[in-house]
Amino acid sequence: MDINNVSDIRTGGVADTQNRVLRNTYMLLAASMVPTIAGAALGVTLGFKGFGPWWMNFMILMGAVMAFTYGIERTKNSGSGVAVLLAFTFFMGFWLSVLLGRVLALKDGATLIAYAFGGTALIFGGMAAIASTIKTQLSGMSKFLWIGFCVILLAAIGGIVLQMPALMIGCSVLFIGLFSAWIVYDINQIMTGGETNYITATLSIYINLFNIFSNLLSLLGLTSSSD
Repeated sequence: MDINNVSDIRTGGVADTQNRVLRNTYMLLAASMVPTIAGAALGVTLGFKGFGPWWMNFMILMGAVMAFTYGIERTKNSGSGVAVLLAFTFFMGFWLSVLLGRVLALKDGATLIAYAFGGTALIFGGMAAIASTIKTQLSGMSKFLWIGFCVILLAAIGGIVLQMPALMIGCSVLFIGLFSAWIVYDINQIMTGGETNYITATLSIYINLFNIFSNLLSLLGLTSSSD
């Protein structure tokens, strides 16, 4: 057999695998919206307000995210991984209901939520289109994204502690940009073979979308309440 033909077959096989992972990721990502909406609806119905001061809520959220991430990583090669991921998205939807409840209390709150959802969808579509045009692996981008996340997170905490709305608005804008770039990175990892498991790929992109939506909603809520 011709060596070039063997190379073509291997390349085609890798491309098929990457396309399958990307397709399954998008399908699972779409499915994850169902428990997210269900969790959010339940939280709003129950009037969930969180657990005390902001720092306690932050610690609980971070602990839950790490626990679910660990569980998903341990089960990602079985059907149980999908169940754990969907349970995680239900939890995140329930947690999101705190912010949704605050925004719904504002004038035109439902409209603001619709704007945030539409904006998130547009950002995802744009970032996915950008990622599809990049043929090289962006593996070195991860370090800068994590550094940016830590810096913005510290600034956001400072804005909350010092009660500085302008700083909080600025951090929301920066977070939207950061997680948009993270979408490009995560999709690029799938398309270049850096990520081969669709469950963990879905988790990464879901977290990006969740943060973009929540920061867009916070931004709209902050600017609306200040009018």
